[in-house]
Amino acid sequence: MAIVIPYSSALIFVSSALTALVVILLFRDLFKTRRSNIKTLKLPRGSYGWPLLGETLEFLRTCLDGAPETFIKERVERYQSHHVFKTSLFGERVAVFCGASGNKFLFSNENKLVNVWWPASVRRLLGPCLATSVAEEAKTMRKMLSNFLNPDAFMRLYSKKIDLVTQQHIRIHWQGKEEVIVFPTAKLYTFELACCLFLSLEDPNRIAKLAAKFNIFLEGLISNPINFPGTRFYQAHRATAAIKKELVEIVRERRVALEMGRASPSQDLLSHLLVTPIENSGAFISETIIVNNILMLLFAGHDTSTSAITWLVKSLGEHPQVYDEVFKEQNEIASSKEGRGGGVFILEWEDIKKMKYSWNVICEVIRLTPSAIGAFREALTDLKYEGYDIPKGWKLYWSAAFTHRDANLFAEPTKFDPSRFEGEDHILTPFSYVSFGGGPRICIGQELAKILILTFLHHLVNKFRWNLVNPDEKIKYDPTPIPVNGLPIRLLPRTHP
Repeated sequence: MAIVIPYSSALIFVSSALTALVVILLFRDLFKTRRSNIKTLKLPRGSYGWPLLGETLEFLRTCLDGAPETFIKERVERYQSHHVFKTSLFGERVAVFCGASGNKFLFSNENKLVNVWWPASVRRLLGPCLATSVAEEAKTMRKMLSNFLNPDAFMRLYSKKIDLVTQQHIRIHWQGKEEVIVFPTAKLYTFELACCLFLSLEDPNRIAKLAAKFNIFLEGLISNPINFPGTRFYQAHRATAAIKKELVEIVRERRVALEMGRASPSQDLLSHLLVTPIENSGAFISETIIVNNILMLLFAGHDTSTSAITWLVKSLGEHPQVYDEVFKEQNEIASSKEGRGGGVFILEWEDIKKMKYSWNVICEVIRLTPSAIGAFREALTDLKYEGYDIPKGWKLYWSAAFTHRDANLFAEPTKFDPSRFEGEDHILTPFSYVSFGGGPRICIGQELAKILILTFLHHLVNKFRWNLVNPDEKIKYDPTPIPVNGLPIRLLPRTHP
């Protein structure tokens, strides 16, 4: 059967075809020009890998093998380039900046030559929030969140809440147990605490439902953004929609509670965001932006702390002499507060500041196993770096995992040595320790993480010793470092100091 096309439709078809041909020829000329221009540039050495895929699969494989630094190390050696090399990741041309000098360049040029960039899966799941915003919008959000996360004010308002949740968690999930699987147990603790501090959410059923959706969200956060049934991104997209729907309900409930005087403006992060106007404008943050930022902070505030706690427990199990020093410091703090308030005491900011050796241990733990292995930026203009040209629009990547194991920056980089962070004689090379990033986008919650991890550590070591069930348990990054079997340990309760 012949297909008859009306005259008007034929004209439209021909016109469209001619337009398409012109566009193709125009883009061909532009592409030729761009290709010609690129040929005249001195690009970093490296390889773009396979068509479409680039070197993404190799990058992800090293993460799942628990050694993300090897992706960079192998290419640094292959291309004899200790500063920068080119590759293709997540469908983008990428310049990988190596070591402290690369970190310094990127952190120092934030909002000038570079801006933050995330793969499409992250942008689509999180939506507009502090992590994905740039320039003035990011500065405004950061300032508002920083006011809440100020450690002095935070401990004054929330130290009791943190301590009580921590003690309750250990009493329910650790005490009386012969064996504990650390990773999922620590994940429950940090998520419960984040829900409490950010949302005053204490209903265990509501928290459990959110936590289940959160685990699905995390599995698809760094993934191929194909929203098709069966893919990790599809599952994550659905889970994120359910999480945001729940958070919208919580926001609306709180707004009503504030209006009726049943909630306090300083009750938690949610109240803070609802009652605090944007500086200079007097307007308030929209419901959508509040939800997106709480989603982002629930992720950042609990997932990275879970990782740090897990590897801290593993490291103390591997190094009993370090454990003994940590216990000595923590026991002295507990002993100095005994008898106050009828035998019940709450850790305060001054107590946290005394935990110097313990914090050095934690810094060494997250040096060797950083909770975030690195991050991306985007070139806002054509760049010159170490004699190479990097075109505008290229993505730029820095790696904590590689930097922290660079023998030029850390003597015996694979050795566990908390003394690296002690005193004036152990000052580190600037931009060599980047567990919390650096520059204007340095982790906004680093002091909160410090408080939570040290509070947990204080109560844990004053109640238990432990042995690792499998000291050789493997690790994978997906996207944070995870022990493949969850890190089971055998608990040995302390009956006396």
